[in-house]
This record gives sequence, C-alpha cells and structure tokens, in this order.
Amino acid sequence: MTPSAQPRQQQDRSPYTRAADYVAAALIFLQDNVLLTEPLRPEHVKPRLLGHWGTCPGITAVYSALNTLIRERGADVLLVTGPGHGAPAVHANLWLEGTHGDQDPELARTASGLRELARRYCAPDGFPSHLSPALPGTLHEGGELGYALATAFGAALDAPDRIVACIVGDGEAETGPTAGAWHSNKYLDPVTGGAVLPFLHLNGFKISSPTVFATMSDGELQALFRGYGWDPRIVDITGDPPGEPLAAAVLDAHDAVRNLQHRARTGDRPVRPAWPMIVLRSLKGRGAPAEVEGTAIEGTFHAHQVPLPEAREDPVQLRALEQWLRSYRPQELFDAQGRPTAGVLAGLPEGDARIGAQPAANGGNLRRPLDLPPLEPHAVQVGEGPGTVTASPTRVLGGWLADLMRNTAVSRDFRIVSPDELASNKLDAVLATSGRAYQWPVEEYSEDLTRSGRVMEMLSEHNCQGWLQGYLLTGRHGLFPTYEAFAAIVDSMANQHAKWLKTSREVPWRAPVSSLTYLLSSEGWRQEHNGYSHQGPGFISNLLNRKSTVTGVYLPPDANTLLVTMERLLDETGKINAVVAGKHEAAQWLDLDAARAHCRAGASAWDWAGTDGGADPEVVLACAGGIPTVESLAAADLLRRDLPDARIRFVNVVDLCTLAPPDKHPHGMPDEKFHALFGSTTPVVFDFHGYPSAVHQLLHGRPHPERFHVRGYIEEGTTTTPYDLLALNGTTRQDIAATVLEHLPAHAGDSRRLAAQYVGHRDRLLKELRSTGVDPAEITEWTWTA
Repeated sequence: MTPSAQPRQQQDRSPYTRAADYVAAALIFLQDNVLLTEPLRPEHVKPRLLGHWGTCPGITAVYSALNTLIRERGADVLLVTGPGHGAPAVHANLWLEGTHGDQDPELARTASGLRELARRYCAPDGFPSHLSPALPGTLHEGGELGYALATAFGAALDAPDRIVACIVGDGEAETGPTAGAWHSNKYLDPVTGGAVLPFLHLNGFKISSPTVFATMSDGELQALFRGYGWDPRIVDITGDPPGEPLAAAVLDAHDAVRNLQHRARTGDRPVRPAWPMIVLRSLKGRGAPAEVEGTAIEGTFHAHQVPLPEAREDPVQLRALEQWLRSYRPQELFDAQGRPTAGVLAGLPEGDARIGAQPAANGGNLRRPLDLPPLEPHAVQVGEGPGTVTASPTRVLGGWLADLMRNTAVSRDFRIVSPDELASNKLDAVLATSGRAYQWPVEEYSEDLTRSGRVMEMLSEHNCQGWLQGYLLTGRHGLFPTYEAFAAIVDSMANQHAKWLKTSREVPWRAPVSSLTYLLSSEGWRQEHNGYSHQGPGFISNLLNRKSTVTGVYLPPDANTLLVTMERLLDETGKINAVVAGKHEAAQWLDLDAARAHCRAGASAWDWAGTDGGADPEVVLACAGGIPTVESLAAADLLRRDLPDARIRFVNVVDLCTLAPPDKHPHGMPDEKFHALFGSTTPVVFDFHGYPSAVHQLLHGRPHPERFHVRGYIEEGTTTTPYDLLALNGTTRQDIAATVLEHLPAHAGDSRRLAAQYVGHRDRLLKELRSTGVDPAEITEWTWTA
C-alpha cells in the first residue's frame, strides 16, 4: 500500500461522527469482529458486499447537526432522507441513539447488537440496502430518486411546530420532480404549517459521473435558489474546517424559521416568505482510503458504492479496509462490551426527541378517523326509477367533500391535492369552504386563493402525490383528483408507495396510515374533444400489477355509488385506490340504499335491466364504468325490444377486484357467489372502461375464463365525437348487442338478422355524425324506458 492509500486522520472529528461513520462502514463490510478486537481476517468480511458508502458521511454530518438543534433548542425534527441508498448511515445513527434497540432488543447498543445489525444489513432475512419501513424514524424509502422534497412538504403541512429536515442528494437534485418541488415553499403557510429545512448535499458525483449541481459555483447556486424564493446558506466541510460549521448553520436557519413564523403568527406576515435552506458541500466517501492499487477512492465516484469490493479475496484491499476502519479509533468509541462511550452519547437527544423516535414517522399512531359527513343530504333521488333523473357524479361528490372540509376546519387533517383540475372536474364546491393554498402575492386576476387553504393545486402530478404521501404518512387524510389519462405520470410513484405500504404491513410496530385515493375523472371516453393524448385508462392496469393486499380499483356507475365508495375509502387504511368517475350530467341508476347494497357486494345483478327473470341466463351482459354502463344498458334495451324471449342477465361491477379469485385478491368474490352471479359455463359479454387485458388478468384462476368476452379501450382515439370514439374501440351499444347475439345459439336465426341490423344502423349513425360533426339525437337523448 502506498502512502497515498493511507486513510485520512479522524482526530479533528467528534466522537459521535467518528462512531457513526465507523458503524456505517462496518455494516457494509463486516460479518464478524465488528469492533476490531482482533486483526481483520478474510472470514470477518461479508462474502457479498452490498451498500453505498459515498453519501454516508454527509448523512451523518446532517444527523449530528440536527441532534445539536434538538438538544439545544428542543426542536421537533422529522428527517426525510432522499438518498435512501445511504441506509448504512441511518442505521448507524439509529443504533447509536438506541431507537433500533427500542424496537428490537437484539439490536441493542452492545457488541452483539452491532454484530446482529451488521449481519442483517443486506441479508436475505434482514434489512434491504436502502431505507425501508423497518427503520424507525423513516417515512421515505429513497430508492427511486426525485420525491423526497415534496414528501417533506406534505409532512410539514398543518404541523405548526414541526421542522422537517430533508436531505436532497445532488443526483436527486437533477430529477424533474425535485426541480418542481423547490416551488413548494410558495404553498407552505407559516401560520398553520411547520417548516421544511432542505439540505442540498453536494458531494460531487453520481454512480460514475459528476453531478450538475456540484459543478455550479457558490454564486450560481445562490442565484438559482434565491430565484426559487429560498434563503440559502452554503456550508463547505470538504476540507475538515474547525468547529461545527454545519451545526452553526442549522441553528442559524432555525432562528430564521422561528422569526418568519413569529412574524406571520403575530400579524406581520412576510409578503414572500423566504425559508432558509442549506447547501452542503462535502467529500464523497469521506474517510475512505484516498487511493488503493492505483484507483482514487475518497472524493471520487469510486466511493459511491462499495469502495473495496474485493476486500475478502484481495490482501491489499483487506489491509486497506482494516487501516480505514482503525482510523476511526473504535477502541476510543466503544467499551469492552461494545457499548458507545459517554463521549459518543453526550450529544444525543433523549426519549421521543430522538430522530428515530419521532412520532410523526409512524403516522398511523397519530391518525384519527375522519369526521365524515352523512351521505343522505347529498344523495340523488332517482325519482320514478332508474335513469329518470340526471346528475354530475363529481359535482354531487363535491358538495359532500365541501361538508368534509367544514367538518375538518379545526382539526385540519384533510387536504385535496390536484394538478389545476378541481374546477374542471366539477369539484369546485369545496372552494367555498377552503380556498386554494398559495402564499405569494398574485397581482393578476385570481379566484379562491387563500394562504390557509387546504386545497393545493399545482400543475405537477409528482408534487401533488409527494405532498399527499407526506401528509398521509404523518397521520392525516387526503384525496388526489386528476384527469384519468395523466394519473399515469405518477405510475412509478404509485408503485413505490405500494411497496412501502406492502412492507409496512410486515413490520409489527408500524401502524397503518390512511389510504391514498386517486379520483380519476375527465375519463378517456369523454375526452373526445381533447383528443388521443387525453384518452388513456392505463392507470387501472398499473395498479392491478401491484400487490393485491394494498390496491383497489372502483368504477362507480353513478353519483350515489360514488358517494358510497368515497365514504368507504376515506375511512380505510393501508391501501392505494383508484376511483374512476364521470363529471358530466348523466342518468342516475340507484337510490342510496341500493347503492350501499351494490357497493357492499362489489358486483350485482340489476334485475330491472335483465330479462332472465331469475332463471338461469343464456348469456350475462356485464359492465364496469360509467360510460360502459350507459352503453350496456342501451344494448340491453335494444335486445329487450327485439329479442324479448332471450334470457339475459345484466350485471354491474363497481369493485373491479371482486372479479379475482379470493386467493388472489382480498376483495375476490367467493366462488359460490361468483357462479351464482356469472354462472359456471354461461358466456359473459363484458363492456369495460379500460383495457380488456385488465379484466382477463383478474379472471385468471377462475373456472372457464375463456367464456368472458371483454370489450374495452383498444388504443384507438382522436378528436372526434363521443359515439365515434366508442365505435373506434368497438364499444357502442350496437357492438355490444351484436356480441351478445353471437352467444345466443338458441336464437341463431334472429341473432344473425339482428346483429346485421345493429351493425348497419351503427354505420349509418357514423356516416351521419361525420356529415354533421355531432352525435345523433338518438344517442345523446337516449333514456332507459323499460
């Protein structure tokens, strides 16, 4: 080993940061001899080295500075760590402060506890390489980068005493979602909310190349973040400056936060509140050998993951590893039993003040059920029967949500996030009870803006989801309405949140948090005016590929079923739900009692629409979704008129996952009920809101799934009329009726004649609308009259 390979000396660093960095490195490399009580041998090194060292020293530096803030100021601090691959550092700090041991005595602050922690890190039965719900004090996994800052802001909303520290790595800072999230400062009310203190951690490199932000000068960084509306402080610890400059900057930032909040809360509200932030320059992989076998490590991208990947097999790397670990002087940091010394523990907070014991990081324990208003005042009266009155489902829901906003005006534990689509989706009744949150002055014309509002609109689905996740994970409630086609923008965020929820169920001390519910309106079948880009039901399919224990998909066919569905989901925990609902005036089918019964069942026969008379049907006509329900009922109307002797059962599905076998989804309908509804061998024609493959996927495992003939969206679209869009995808009432006729062999002669008649009539309607530019009146004015 050359002299340049010698690790830097650690004598100027505090005992705590030395201990935390030592433990983090030990977790990556060691399976035994974790305190180096004997010379390091190959068998002490893990046979499979996993983890990321490069960001760990910077994370510990932030953690230590926050400990100073908590200890000296009594601050209520929640930490969101964007670089979740720096999990070894978080584990190390949790172990040192004792919160790991609080949750699991086998991880006590002893030599055996450290050995067990090292054994579990990246073991098949242990902790993953990134952060996870199994770590106390965490609510963000940080594997997929881009969402930490928005999540931190969600955690700060309506928590006036909370400081949410958020570490944003310089790799994560390059992502689009993070670029948008810096604008979240314009939505955080200093009166009703807490504060977010971002740490932009610049250690220079991603996996194998420099980061954009690390190449910017201090002046450029100051200009950028002042332009965002922040008050940046730049702290450079790359050269091991004397004292504790990062802790000093954190205390100064805390002074600025409290001054800003005090002014706002005593009537001197800043016009443009400039929250403090910290730009932290540090050395990538600080403490690792400078060079080994001709490869530079410390301060380069070679320190990003495992700096000495062959330490078990290569004697040179093994010696380098031992010298590196001994440079922390562990014999000064741990006693003979492996307990951290008093000098290490001196700077730590105690009890619930510890970062790993932060109550909000296990928000399910703080969650209280919502004060849900009654549905009856908002329910649509169906009058003389199904289809005799019309209503906008989302407008009806908006009135109920307005009442919910009133009910939570004091508790402030319910919010709506939406990408500038609340009014478009006809939910704007809520604005009469809680305006749109915004802090900065708006000189142009605007409506319904208020600094204390609990409706948050920003044209960034990523920010909306990040805000809501942070809000829910800290024990509150919310709703995410958006255009159906653009929910797919957060497909990946939904995936990651589903993984978090699934894993949380496996952690015994984690309490369940409120479910995340998307309300997908402006559905694709009524986006014929906006065109192909707005026609996409794929978010349903994405959710169905997630773990079934944490997902649900609902397609209420009218306003009352939407009310019942939303009442259920806003009282639910631990899941991600998608609810697809129409916003336009449409026929209403079920009164409130019938809607409750239908939603409890998940799917049921509408006897008033069928012609089976309670006998075994010849064919089942099923549907799911608002527009498919209308078209299927219109098809049933045609068949009732033209082939009244055919026994056709009409089934509507509101909870899509009831189609799945009960061993595949917890909502799956028991086999006996499924067969009672759909028969055992009876052909089923199914008109579905989304891609047909979604229904076939759910039916996998049911007997004879080939008897289901599913029509739905087949990726055909343009700017056209609603009926033409249906025709492009083969889902008009005539197409559905003709498909039903294909499966009525007892009526073969009539079936062939009627099918040809229906298809011919469809084509004449299409010819007419192409000449007029609008759908024919017989389509737009159709009503159920049977």
